[in-house]
Amino acid sequence: MPRVYVAGVGMTKIDRHYDKGILDLAAEAAFRAIDDAGIKPDAVIVTSMLASKLQEQDNLGAYVAAGLGLRYRPALHVEAACGSGGAGVYTGFALIRSGLVDSVLVVGVEKMTDYPTAIVTAGLAQAADAEYELYYGATFTGLNALMMRYYMEKYGVTRDEMSEWPVMMHENALSNPYAQIRRRITREDVARSQVIADPIRLLDSSPIGDGAAAVLLVSEDAAKRLPEKPIVEIAGAGLAVDTVELSNREILDGMPAARKAAEQAYRMAGVEPSKIDVMEIHDAFTINAILLLEELGFAEKGRAAKLVAEGRFHPGDRPTANPSGGLKARGHPVGATGVYQVAEVTMQLRGDFPGVKVDGAEVGLAVNVGGDGSTVSALVLRRA
Repeated sequence: MPRVYVAGVGMTKIDRHYDKGILDLAAEAAFRAIDDAGIKPDAVIVTSMLASKLQEQDNLGAYVAAGLGLRYRPALHVEAACGSGGAGVYTGFALIRSGLVDSVLVVGVEKMTDYPTAIVTAGLAQAADAEYELYYGATFTGLNALMMRYYMEKYGVTRDEMSEWPVMMHENALSNPYAQIRRRITREDVARSQVIADPIRLLDSSPIGDGAAAVLLVSEDAAKRLPEKPIVEIAGAGLAVDTVELSNREILDGMPAARKAAEQAYRMAGVEPSKIDVMEIHDAFTINAILLLEELGFAEKGRAAKLVAEGRFHPGDRPTANPSGGLKARGHPVGATGVYQVAEVTMQLRGDFPGVKVDGAEVGLAVNVGGDGSTVSALVLRRA
């Protein structure tokens, strides 16, 4: 099967873009990726979670592709809640590996800030089970709070230890020009911030924002025809699902789907977790990052928060986690987040990421989560 390379990337700053529509944002990121690659794609994949609810816009594949001047090509909309971006890249990877096309533009886009928080929160909650969770008033934050409370009590993790993750994310985002929040915080700030759903506080939570990111994927044959051959390969890809309803999970102190997806990606790439130099992982809430560090093979069960508090996974360590600032500070335009992650890891491996750099990085990992662990994609990228 043909190898798949990332030939171009493009991102917008995550912000409150009141002056831009969903197509404006998608086009800004897409044209940057096309210019970076030097070719137009054979196919287009658009990822978004909330466009149907907030913009009342379905048929996003055709809507965005035609808006970019890419009519008559195959175009799809991929949705997997806040894991849509990663699932979209996984789909583009599969299209090229199948031999159907030689190049795919994956565009993730979300426009969230035109609506009150209550409406956006209701939309995000649709990642949960509508009949057995939303009907009874559960929120997305509340479900994650159940996981966080259970984890902290089971493993004796303190509030102070959990608080180091958002502190690190804000520190990393300071030098990232694409980041939504560029402000330093302390553990005390996290502990004193507003309670959203105990024990989750405001500074444990990712912000609402608008943004778009794009990656242009190419086959090995297409790569040979480019002005400059891409140097970053998607070497491994995995995707796994779990129950949408939290109460039906086998465990609450982990994300089994993340472990399964990562195992697929590691096996395909022929790497072990110890070979990963840089990673962008899903931290919509602090607990997501802590559970992922353990499921992905970087920490023993119950140890991740303590390791972060002791200085592991910070810049200078291997692997470095979320040098972009992660969802917590870079921002989380939900359906676009997974595409941001792949673009950021690609730039780290190319050596041209404009924020915190992981010098000499050869292998990277991008992990995107839909819901509270119900859909997880894992992508291993390698410098060719």
